[in-house]
Amino acid sequence: MAWTPLLLALLSLCTGSLSQPVLTQPPSLSASPGATARLTCTLSSGFNVGSYHIRSFQQKPGSPPRYLLRFYSDSNKHQGSGVPSRFSGSKDALANAGLLLISGLQPEDEADYYCHTYDGNSKTYTVVQTHREVRQKPPLRSPGQTRTLLEASQSPTPSGLSAP
Repeated sequence: MAWTPLLLALLSLCTGSLSQPVLTQPPSLSASPGATARLTCTLSSGFNVGSYHIRSFQQKPGSPPRYLLRFYSDSNKHQGSGVPSRFSGSKDALANAGLLLISGLQPEDEADYYCHTYDGNSKTYTVVQTHREVRQKPPLRSPGQTRTLLEASQSPTPSGLSAP
């Protein structure tokens, strides 16, 4: 039958789309300005973070997502153009998570952060459907003591994600 190869191709595409990791982020994390924020992007069970490239994006209100970095290993990583070195990537194998580390938190880091995976073997992409907001909390009682709150909320996947 002439349509059999087409049907098999469609079935393999559908099967492939079902075998992508689900990415999750914790509901919230607080950190003080100047501290290091550790944003986790955990892969669902059955998927090994060691097999995936983890990309991180930052989005500020009214702007498209900005590519920050890609991390696969210490010897296979890429920093986005103009992205300060205080933004770095890592992996936590025990937690099966990719990490975006932001050291020396600054007020301009207030933004939404997205993680994204790429499997070099199957050439498939997965974008997390939650994001983090880095927001300055009101000052505490002592002047100069503020905290930076990182919280995750449901959001549609951003459009325009592109990166090396």
